[in-house]
Amino acid sequence: MAMSTLLVVASAFSAVNAVLLLTLTAVWVRNYRTFKTPMTAGLVAFSLVMLLENVTALYFFFSTNMLYSGDPVVHQAVAALRGLQFVALVFLTWVTLK
Repeated sequence: MAMSTLLVVASAFSAVNAVLLLTLTAVWVRNYRTFKTPMTAGLVAFSLVMLLENVTALYFFFSTNMLYSGDPVVHQAVAALRGLQFVALVFLTWVTLK
């Protein structure tokens, strides 16, 4: 079964998103250790759940060579959603590191 280009794009977004989420997690854990506020604890939990979701998507891609479905329309939707997630994480990482 040939890999869809859109699946490769979606998986690349998942990998980059995982790196961004690791960066955010590191900053937010450091902030939690300093300030001990519920908000920073919530940010750490958020980033860990999102990280788990992206790593799980990568696992399924590499173990089965597909994500969610073999339907090309689903591949397009998944790639678009991963791209939107990437844009959101880029903005979030930028303002967090600033």
